[in-house]
Amino acid sequence: MTDLAIVFWLDLLGTFVFAISGAMLAVRRGLDIFGIAVLSVAAGLAGGIVRDLLLGAAPPAAFADPRYLAAALNAALAGFLFHRVIDRLSRPVMLLDALGLGLFAVAGCGKALDFGMGPLPAILLGVLTAVGGGVVRDMLVAEVPRVLREEVYALAALVGATMVWAAEALAFDPLWSATASVAAVVAVRVLSVVLGWRAPRAPGSQ
Repeated sequence: MTDLAIVFWLDLLGTFVFAISGAMLAVRRGLDIFGIAVLSVAAGLAGGIVRDLLLGAAPPAAFADPRYLAAALNAALAGFLFHRVIDRLSRPVMLLDALGLGLFAVAGCGKALDFGMGPLPAILLGVLTAVGGGVVRDMLVAEVPRVLREEVYALAALVGATMVWAAEALAFDPLWSATASVAAVVAVRVLSVVLGWRAPRAPGSQ
């Protein structure tokens, strides 16, 4: 499997997972099937579209390749039909969101590196890809985006994107480094929720 193939499949899987998180949030808010589809598509595709536009990859992969939209719509259908099964998981939206965060952070940074971006821009684009869909998803249901209210969120994506850059710089196997980076993001995100981790604040601030 080549680097480009790994980025593509991570991107597609991230689209599906984030889209399911959007579908589950839509079901929780009592939206109809159209609302579920809109929230799924927004959550699954927004981050990647912004990334591709900033990279100058036109048209964005979400528009050029119908598999992205198909993944988002299939996720919407899965949420519509099987939300009771998914909801039996502990904190399903958080878990799906953590997985999508990891997949998109890794895919976003990997794609930026493939386009010849330097370390810092590539890492930042990885973070932007990871948080973009969740921001749009939350805003559509009038929620404060998680990236603003849950502090170890963008930081978790930053960990994964940085690991991708470091692994490429050290010429590690791309498949193993991608897997380890996604796992690190999920672990940091889940542990931050379970253990109540918070980012440092300015001394004396509330």
